[in-house]
Amino acid sequence: MKKMISLMMAFVLLLAAGCSQTSSFQPKDRIKIVIMLSDVRLGDQSFSDSAFKGLMKARDELGIFFDYRELKETETYEKGLTELVEAGNDLVIGLGFMVQQDLEKVAKKYPKQQFVLIDAVSDLPNITSITFKEDEGSFLAGVVAGMLTKTNNVGFVGGADVPLIRKFANGFIQGVKAVRPEAKVQEVYAGNFGDDKLGAQIAKQMIANGADVLYAAAGFTGVGVLREAEMNKKYAIGVDSDQYFYAEKAVVTSMLKNVDVALYTVIKQYVETKEVPKGTVQLGLKENGVDLAPIRVVTFTPEQQATLEKWKEKATNGIAK
Repeated sequence: MKKMISLMMAFVLLLAAGCSQTSSFQPKDRIKIVIMLSDVRLGDQSFSDSAFKGLMKARDELGIFFDYRELKETETYEKGLTELVEAGNDLVIGLGFMVQQDLEKVAKKYPKQQFVLIDAVSDLPNITSITFKEDEGSFLAGVVAGMLTKTNNVGFVGGADVPLIRKFANGFIQGVKAVRPEAKVQEVYAGNFGDDKLGAQIAKQMIANGADVLYAAAGFTGVGVLREAEMNKKYAIGVDSDQYFYAEKAVVTSMLKNVDVALYTVIKQYVETKEVPKGTVQLGLKENGVDLAPIRVVTFTPEQQATLEKWKEKATNGIAK
């Protein structure tokens, strides 16, 4: 608990540092980059926080100024994005597939403005799309779950039943079956990315139905899954960022979705060339877009570690499925 409190305090201090910079005097020659966050706000220790981490690194190492908006501040994504464009920012980022529709409306109104859309694909010429091969990282999470389960029964919790989250689920199921073909995979979609109590309820039911390893791709709803697994002495796998510190007796690893790395790379290119990649950038294991956090809680045998490495190599080369 003390470790969690210190981590959250550190995050708040970093957040304050970022905000104080954006409100101070900004020389005209400094590049200004802004992000419209999805309805899953800062503090999720997952998708939003990972994006913010990339922006902070760009601020510290590349000398940019950055700002952000949350949905609670602007009522609609369209309003928030419009405000960010009209404020004269150089690059406007929309985080998450939920932002896509409104981002495209604004992009059509401002064809000379450059936008970046994360986690969805747009055909508009002034939008650069960044997507990830979540199925590759989730495949490895499934391999880990398959090797750990003693009941031949594991669970997947998704935040919403949409194509993006299905990529997580499909990769996870394939990974489980690669090492444990007879295993059962329970699959539930919460319909909410921000409700940890709902996540705990779903996890409790899965555990009652025999699951002993749970993987959640559900934002803050997933945090409830991790904590419920810990309360019941089951294993869990986090998502997007290393979520070990949420449930230190349960989280064996996390499927890392390196949004921070992707954002920093795109911003670095923009700082150096005043341009961003055109079209769609897709990042998988080979591109360091996804990966697994260190294995904790359990100690893999040499045979288990060799199995994980074998499947990681196959997945990196696109031959795991």
